[in-house]
Amino acid sequence: MNRTAEITRNTNETQVRVAINLDGTGEQKLDTGVPFLDHMLDQIARHGLIDLEIEAKGDLHIDAHHTVEDVGITLGMAVAKAIGDKKGIRRYGHAYVPLDEALSRVVLDFSGRPGIEYHIPFKRSMIGSFDVDLTHEFFQGFVNHALVTLHIDNLRGENAHHQCETVFKAFGRALRMASELDPRSAGVIPSTKGSL
Repeated sequence: MNRTAEITRNTNETQVRVAINLDGTGEQKLDTGVPFLDHMLDQIARHGLIDLEIEAKGDLHIDAHHTVEDVGITLGMAVAKAIGDKKGIRRYGHAYVPLDEALSRVVLDFSGRPGIEYHIPFKRSMIGSFDVDLTHEFFQGFVNHALVTLHIDNLRGENAHHQCETVFKAFGRALRMASELDPRSAGVIPSTKGSL
């Protein structure tokens, strides 16, 4: 089963290409023009064991908002295409990830319905030149186009970099768990409705 996808999304504000292999080894090639975003996407690839190539060119002369949001959107589109009809997947995934004083929990459901509960009480508004508000924009874009339900909770943390990094690592691990094929449910859509 080949669970790969490549999506190119071009707007007047951004040009984004995402290639993904859900059954990879964590290989990544990232160039979004936003170094901190590249660092966070690396966490998704490595901890999700997802091969990920992302190239983005955006209107960074304005700010990083459109680039970060559109990378989330395009990644969501790629995941939706790669996951296919969802037959045989575990459907649900969760992870707790610590980093020093910070601890985050992410729970994901390939529900077919976009929904996000997002609770990260960041201790400061900027991580270097990265506006922490863009974290929500990334995940909202992802959820809307991957059609998943996503709960993100930073349970504790004092360092904003640690808070954000634990979220992205936990997201990668939850995505890996939810998208894994369950040999006990081969060929079965994990829903009483018969569709997701």
